[in-house]
Amino acid sequence: MKIQNVTDASFRKYGKVLEGYDFSALLKEMKHTPVPDDVVYVPSVEELEALDVAKALQNKGFGGIPIEIGYCNGHNKKLNAVEYHRSSEINVAVTDLVLLIGSQQDITDDFTYDTSKIEAFLVPAGTGIEVYATTLHYAPCNVQDGGFQCVVVLPAGTNTDLTFETAKTGEDSLLTAKNKWLIAHEDAAIEGAVNGLRGENITID
Repeated sequence: MKIQNVTDASFRKYGKVLEGYDFSALLKEMKHTPVPDDVVYVPSVEELEALDVAKALQNKGFGGIPIEIGYCNGHNKKLNAVEYHRSSEINVAVTDLVLLIGSQQDITDDFTYDTSKIEAFLVPAGTGIEVYATTLHYAPCNVQDGGFQCVVVLPAGTNTDLTFETAKTGEDSLLTAKNKWLIAHEDAAIEGAVNGLRGENITID
């Protein structure tokens, strides 16, 4: 698969590179977070949310609404699933990493998605990006043996446990956490997820 760069014009339909932020303290604090052999996601980390840049991310990035700052770290080479939110997501790459992304508009009426439409983008270390609400995404892929580290900023409560019942049909069946709609690949065997990805479970070599 061709790996493009988030600075390429082809990324503009999915998101944008952020300017005007000082991520240095955030990158330094992330060095204390684990990089497991699999993938770990933590929605909210007090030490990250206490940094000065958190206020800038809340006000400039999300228009002043409450946010959470967490991380997704580990080792991954596969697509496995795609998710989307009703809001943008901000990612800050602590290491070089690759995002496998697509468009929500390409989800079919029966809530399946053809993985041949996925595109790959390199996010260089130190780069912050906004990923638009209509952009399908999931865990990053590492491009180096040491794994990947990625800061994840979202509206507060996103990706936390559901506290209400959801329907088992239509788009409601994709809701696996608050503000998180997920379509999985059957190869990933994600418990409780709808296996609606059709085609190859894409791997980044």
